[in-house]
Amino acid sequence: MLTNEQIIERALDRIEAGYVFPAKVVDIDAAIRRRLAEGEYDGLAGPALCETVTAHLQKACPDKHLRLLWSDQPQSLDPADEDGGRAAFLALLRAENQGIRRVEHLDGNVGLIDVRRIAYANEGAEAIGAAMQLVALSSALILDLRACAGGAPEGAAMWCSYFFPDDQVHLNDFYERSTGATRQFWTTAHLPAPRYTDRPVHVLTSAITFSGGEDVAYTLQAHGRSVVVGETTRGGAHPTARHPVTEHILVTVPTARTINSVTGTNWEGVGVVPDVPVPADQALDTALKAIRGA
Repeated sequence: MLTNEQIIERALDRIEAGYVFPAKVVDIDAAIRRRLAEGEYDGLAGPALCETVTAHLQKACPDKHLRLLWSDQPQSLDPADEDGGRAAFLALLRAENQGIRRVEHLDGNVGLIDVRRIAYANEGAEAIGAAMQLVALSSALILDLRACAGGAPEGAAMWCSYFFPDDQVHLNDFYERSTGATRQFWTTAHLPAPRYTDRPVHVLTSAITFSGGEDVAYTLQAHGRSVVVGETTRGGAHPTARHPVTEHILVTVPTARTINSVTGTNWEGVGVVPDVPVPADQALDTALKAIRGA
């Protein structure tokens, strides 16, 4: 069994090797090692260790994706099996209907899609298309992201593509530290369901909306394609890889940064600020009243 010092050493090595802002690594490393030397992690184990180190990582560098995570399910430590967490997330998406919790037809011909995770575009395309097909004839759409915990940038781009007329809209860019390259995301040319371009869209958010969910909300808002209703989101904008440190502890390392094509920045640390700020539990009623002209 690894000691806490060994666990933290492994995590810091991963952060140093992959963090998208290498200039910040020195401060992160120094802050955590100081606390380690002062005995702040003595006696901690499991989830308690992860929560404490995460709080200290984010105090040293306020990046919401920079974390130690506890996993009840044992993780493989074989480097050949490591894929940045993709296989585990794919399995989760398959078990959760590609992140789509429900689709409803509300009074007044209003469509509602409740999205809890943003699927990968290739595997999620059929489910996303099915949801959009079911609301294709609605007069207005509510995209409920209040419980959306994140997901894939490619899937966020696919969701956003439905709300623009063609493949000519530049959504955002992702700068990847490992390659030094910038990848552009544009709207998708071919979609498995009709586009939703000529009717109002309201996006619901909460203080727990995170990462990929924030990507969809921020992108549609920045491009003037939706009204965001609810609470300011958590503020995690950096695409992230997950690396096992032990069988039950993973370190999440932001490896890229998002650059919106309209704002030139992103929602990291500040969240997506709603156009209509209301408590999350009032967001749906508020959006419906606006749509129905009440």
